[in-house]
Amino acid sequence: MRRTGFSALLLGCAALLIAASPPPRSPEQVAEAALKAAPVWDGHNDVAERLRDDRKDVIADFDFADTSGTRDPARKRPAMQTDFARIKKGHLGAQFWSVYVNFNLPEPQAVQATLEQIDTVKRLIARYPAQLQLATTADEVERAMKAGKVASLIGMEGGGSIGSSLGVLRQMHALGARYMTLAHYKTIGWADSSNDTPTNNGLSPFGHLVVREMQRLGMLVDLSHVSEKTMMDALDEAKAPLMFSHSGARAVDGHPRNVPDAVLDRVKANGGIVMVPAVNYFVSEDLRQWRALRSGEEARLKVVHVGYPDRVQPALDAWETAHPQPTATLAQIADHIDHIIRRIGADYVGVGADFEGGAAVAGFVDVGDYPALFTELARRGYSQADLEKIASRNMLRVMRGAEAYATAHRGDPVIESPTNF
Repeated sequence: MRRTGFSALLLGCAALLIAASPPPRSPEQVAEAALKAAPVWDGHNDVAERLRDDRKDVIADFDFADTSGTRDPARKRPAMQTDFARIKKGHLGAQFWSVYVNFNLPEPQAVQATLEQIDTVKRLIARYPAQLQLATTADEVERAMKAGKVASLIGMEGGGSIGSSLGVLRQMHALGARYMTLAHYKTIGWADSSNDTPTNNGLSPFGHLVVREMQRLGMLVDLSHVSEKTMMDALDEAKAPLMFSHSGARAVDGHPRNVPDAVLDRVKANGGIVMVPAVNYFVSEDLRQWRALRSGEEARLKVVHVGYPDRVQPALDAWETAHPQPTATLAQIADHIDHIIRRIGADYVGVGADFEGGAAVAGFVDVGDYPALFTELARRGYSQADLEKIASRNMLRVMRGAEAYATAHRGDPVIESPTNF
């Protein structure tokens, strides 16, 4: 009797504990908690390019509170994807604002345009001091986040921006630039692009000097857009963490803009980060293959209908009707993150959507949609701690690593190279 009573007591206590335990959190709740603790730090946003293209850098009457009505039908430009209303909804806490300039510009013009883009970003930040705060260090990022502002960093997209000059590189860093993508869609004199004919076999000797000087300064080396050999050369040279500001996993989508597994393995050894984008043909292999097939069909039709060019487009339209274009989705972005984590772990991945520069997939169309992506990741079983890493803690670690290397090498001599003229 006594034993039966004791057992009953234990069962009663267990029932009370179960009743007192909070119910399991939903994926939405896990994502919300993660983004509240660690707001998103996005690796790439082209607001400055939109302001240059659409407004010629004149922003006196630009309203960043709500840009949803900024569609330009004449130029077939969609409405902007970034504004303060959606930034708040998306829990965006830090942003690398890209200072991209056209990769076809001659170097002197590219340098000028980059300076103008940096000026535009700084004027935008100054115009909205309650919402934006310039950040050049990891500590400044954390302070801005704690103050409820978007920590605003500057990232240069394309090595043409320095005009093949280490002196210009140093001055861009002094102006606040904290990463530089070594090349863009065009191979330059010292770094091969992923989308152009290689001429340097990766990095030239000067390209190696650029990487070394960037790391001496504490400026992050960005390997998005570069060839696989350029990636490998930069990793050979690197002594501090480097980054991919907006690249996915090539094993998921074979686009050359994405990162091969062999490079992912070296990113882990380097302590760097791969920030996954939302550009549809970088995300969806089905879409990438469809685009290739469409290009092939268009070329075939031009041969079949040689002398009758007016027949090509109707025939191509009929082909598209019979072969509908696949849709890239938010779930496919999560697939890239999944693959990177399975390959090298949750400490080396982030998000670099590329909003305003081509990003938009079903379910992830603007900066208000980060919670949807993190909810999808929570639904796949990722913990709140992992989601916080992906959101911003990994990028914070990478930036601190670059800063620590620069501090340790503060006494190293400046790397010099002859000027071009």
